[in-house]
Amino acid sequence: MAIGRPNTGNLGAILMIERRLSQRMLAGCFAAAGASLLAAPAVAGTGQPSPRQMGFQEAVTPVAADIRWLHDYVNVIIFVITAFVMCLMLYAMWRFSEKRNPVPSRTTHNTTIEVLWTVVPVLILVTIAVPSFRLLFFQLNTPKADLTVKATGKQWFWSYSYPDSKFEFDSLMVPTKDLKPGQPRLLAVDNEMVVPVNKVVKVLTTGADVIHAFAIPSFGIKIDAIPGRINETWFKAEREGMYYGQCSELCGKDHAFMPIAIRVVNDRDYTAWLDQAKKKYATDDSVRPTALAAAGAQ
Repeated sequence: MAIGRPNTGNLGAILMIERRLSQRMLAGCFAAAGASLLAAPAVAGTGQPSPRQMGFQEAVTPVAADIRWLHDYVNVIIFVITAFVMCLMLYAMWRFSEKRNPVPSRTTHNTTIEVLWTVVPVLILVTIAVPSFRLLFFQLNTPKADLTVKATGKQWFWSYSYPDSKFEFDSLMVPTKDLKPGQPRLLAVDNEMVVPVNKVVKVLTTGADVIHAFAIPSFGIKIDAIPGRINETWFKAEREGMYYGQCSELCGKDHAFMPIAIRVVNDRDYTAWLDQAKKKYATDDSVRPTALAAAGAQ
């Protein structure tokens, strides 16, 4: 059977079309990237995520402010090291190329350089370690608390207990169809944790079923809630407002639907809310066993 020669004209046309399509796709990718960079500035908001966000949410506690400072401080060191290494590599490729060095050097050791590349990294690590340990101590050393709140992670919502006032309530996510104007989707809840501004709040976390994690980006706190164990963290919000977080530990199928909402108010509003909460969430321990028994009998 005779085999015909390939049509090189058609093949060339196909290759040309493919090349043009590739160029258009590449140009489209660059245009999309440029449009995203020139779009609205990717500035992180306060209390909740923002569209096109880059960086941390605005800090409203001393711990969050220190975390943000340490992040920027370490990034400067990283950028300087990266630029230095890149310049060193470019210089080495230019200075020691085959054209400029037809006879390669037989140097194998340089004591000064070896001492420098051992000592300098150690000094860099020390400059990072000192503020890191200072921040870690600041986070873990809880000052005298003005208020204590116990947060219990459950599948899939949070329960908040105010031991000093002896009441507890559940906090569930508001479904999208029930959101009110101004409430963010997947973050708004029916009952918010309320705390006073400029007060040290100690948060005790635990889990009722599996491991959860209590995290509020604007407060700079993130701590596991483990069944059978009490973990402790703290914050001091220096600005009134609404601040959101989420469970940050994969805890089951509805992990994405157990947000954390904390409202920071002034002392007068907090006292008013506390009086209402004591009545709204009050429980009668003498009645509860009877009610549970009746429910079980049914």
